[in-house]
Parts: sequence; C-alpha cells; structure tokens
Amino acid sequence: MSDAVSRAFPEVLLFDVGNVLIEVDFDRVTAAWAAAAGVPAERLAGCVVADEAYCAHETGELDHPGFFAALRERLGLALDDEALLAGWNEIFAGPVPGMDAVLRALSGRFRLFGFSNTNRAHVAHFTPRYASLLEPLEQVFASCELGLRKPHAEAFAEVARRIGARPRDILFFDDVEENVAGARAAGFQACTVRSAADVRAALTRIGLAINENS
Repeated sequence: MSDAVSRAFPEVLLFDVGNVLIEVDFDRVTAAWAAAAGVPAERLAGCVVADEAYCAHETGELDHPGFFAALRERLGLALDDEALLAGWNEIFAGPVPGMDAVLRALSGRFRLFGFSNTNRAHVAHFTPRYASLLEPLEQVFASCELGLRKPHAEAFAEVARRIGARPRDILFFDDVEENVAGARAAGFQACTVRSAADVRAALTRIGLAINENS
C-alpha cells in the first residue's frame, strides 16, 4: 500500500468502487459466458481488455448493446445480449470485507463519495444490489455519466467541481496505482488501498482512528 498522504486534514473522502468497496472478478464474467456458450472457460480467460469499445462503454459513448456487439465480434461468441449482460453482471463478488463497517464509522464525520470507471449496465446492477453498503455515500460518480475516465486529470477536476470542494481537501482511495497518480496530478490527496485495513491505516496516518463498533 502506498503511504503518500498529505498532512492536510481532508474534508472529503472519495472511494473507488471496484475492489475498494465491492470486490470485482473478471473470471466470474468469462466463466459465465463460457458456460452459456458451451465452450471451455480457458478459451475466454483474459478476454475482457480495456480496448476502444471498452473505454467508450465506460465514458457513455457506447451503450451496452453496442459494446456487446463489439465483444461478440471480437470473441466469436454466439450469445445474445441477454446472456452477455447476465454474465457481465457476474463481475460483482460482494462487498470488500470490512468496508461496510468503515463507511458507517466515517459517516457523519466526513463527506463520503464514490468514483468509479464503470458503465451504465453495471451502475444499474450494483446500485440497488449494494444499496446498504453504499448508503453512507452522498453520491457515486460514474465515468459513464461524467464522460471522463480515471486516471485523466479532467475526470478528477470534474468530480471535485461537482462535490464543491478543493482538490487538496479530498482524499481519494483506489486500488490502481495509475489512478492514484492521476488523482495526485489533479491536486488530490490519494493513496493506494486494497483492503479495509489499508483504508484504516491511511486514516491513522492523518491522525484519525475510527471506532467501527460505535
């Protein structure tokens, strides 16, 4: 875990969603598609890549039928949109252990937000499914709604504008180093985390101990 956190006490805590709040696993997606298509799972291993269609899907330029059409052509899968969507939503494996308690402990002490590179199909799926986990957040900013993706500085600047806070007053948590670097380049405080323990450690370094049992 990166330990680069500014000494300035933040006013806002901003959390990535995938693998910070909710566990994601692309192997679950490809296993579901392989089962539906009747092909070996190994054939689809690693098939989801951040190509042009994937990124356009995450900035809202391409809807999920368009994304699935591109995916179907690239992979040679004879699956309809319904089957592809069902497998696509298998990516979510449950809350990151301990993060529900962390968010509850922070609620009321900080303004809390989420920021995810994601698409409208996933937003429509995870928002109701993980409503209890996400309830302490004022809002989850999605790249597909912003038209901008991490790690671009413009994406972070737009999030800060919508929150109504100075970048330096926002502490951002992400599991991807490139996104953390992008946040810092935009003037945010930021650190790399991969567990609830990492988040607690980062908060401890700025002098905040949280009581998850309160």
